[in-house]
Amino acid sequence: MKNKLIYGLAFLMVFGMSSCEKLSDFGDTNVNPAATTEPNAPALLTNSLAGLGGWTTSRQLGYYSQYFSETQYPSVSLYALPQASFSGNYSGTLYDLQNIIGITSSKNMAAVSEIVKQFIFWQMTDRWGDIPYSQALKGIEVGKPKYDKQEDIYKGMIKALTDAVAAFDGSPINGDILYNGNVDSWKRAANSMRMLMAIQLSKKYPAADGYAATEFKAALAANGGYISTNDQNFKVKYAAPNYKSPIWGWYNGRADDAESKTMTDMLSSLSDARINVYGGDSHTGGTGTSTVGAPYGLNESKSRAFVNANAGWARVLRGDFRTEGSTVFLITAAQVALARAEAANLGWTTESASTAYTQGITLSFTQWGLAAPSSSYLNGTEVALGTDNVKKIATQQWIASYPDGHMGWNVWRKTGFPVLTPAPDAVNTSKQIVRRFTYAAAEYTNNPELVKEAVDRLPGGDKQDSKVWWDQ
Repeated sequence: MKNKLIYGLAFLMVFGMSSCEKLSDFGDTNVNPAATTEPNAPALLTNSLAGLGGWTTSRQLGYYSQYFSETQYPSVSLYALPQASFSGNYSGTLYDLQNIIGITSSKNMAAVSEIVKQFIFWQMTDRWGDIPYSQALKGIEVGKPKYDKQEDIYKGMIKALTDAVAAFDGSPINGDILYNGNVDSWKRAANSMRMLMAIQLSKKYPAADGYAATEFKAALAANGGYISTNDQNFKVKYAAPNYKSPIWGWYNGRADDAESKTMTDMLSSLSDARINVYGGDSHTGGTGTSTVGAPYGLNESKSRAFVNANAGWARVLRGDFRTEGSTVFLITAAQVALARAEAANLGWTTESASTAYTQGITLSFTQWGLAAPSSSYLNGTEVALGTDNVKKIATQQWIASYPDGHMGWNVWRKTGFPVLTPAPDAVNTSKQIVRRFTYAAAEYTNNPELVKEAVDRLPGGDKQDSKVWWDQ
């Protein structure tokens, strides 16, 4: 998996030594005085943070969570084999963040980089399951890193976030385009991430005195607090033209994605005002709303027929929320509040599940500039807690996380809610919704023994229907 990176580093070391000897023969004749000889930590951090929006706007996970439908050339939403490679993440952003940690003298820069690393590892392990973690990013020291068990990865991520929060001091944070160097904001983001990670493990550790509950409560009470208002949201506010929102790019000359009928039907059935934000009537922008979601999981001829017959079909998000400079949310106050409601419903905390639940729904509405939900909405039979609490909390988590397919897919995989009907024109053998990404073919070539160990731990093997550890 990391052979290309490792060999590249080895080549640079050898080439660098031989080049130095040759250059010494000619003095500084061929030396560029303007060349950069050391990594620029602030620039690396800026670039790493700008790329985070791509994780929570994954179209592939948006299809699996049934947030989106493909309007032409459908393949992913029909469950074609998701044999994706994760190697570029290690040699790209993760390597840059590890570089920052290695070269910076600022403990705060290192702590922020560690938090962002864990966010990316979280995204990756939820896609594939077991991945290189403890031995990753060690360069030539570890040529073939082991695939850590997902249980160990989650525990490692939670500990790393805990340690990062404790490491903050008064040193500067340069290159921070998310929180402008505000340490309190980064602490809240890290603690909130810990809470969301812990609640994701509730199927494996359901007990109120178990590992997940203990870590959730520790994060809930941790130094720095957690994200509780929309002003504190962990988000990327893109600064066009240098950095452009990834969702804007979806409709820049193309229009392949729609808000799914699964989502518009759900919102319509609840008379939910978020329907006026989640879908726009044109891919060119503007404030026009569409509630005409595209049917999910249709083959090309059917999906094209629908688009041709419904010019105002719902694009993903209303146009004014997908401009070049629009915000992409990574972790929101709504998600955290709904996780608190879930934890309270499990008996993990003494908080009121109903109070946290109402807070979460309200925060989701106001996050998108909508008025707070009415009492009739909150007290409706399909919303108010009292019966079917697991279903109702999960459904609101799924709605509030839109368009973050990672969170929506996680909610559905863990709880089974909302109940999603598989694609009617699915092309995979089981005809079931994808549960995980399969390992890329290169893994079997570059790291065969260790990838086989990971595959042997998967019920059913390296298949898209196999469940990652926390989903079993």
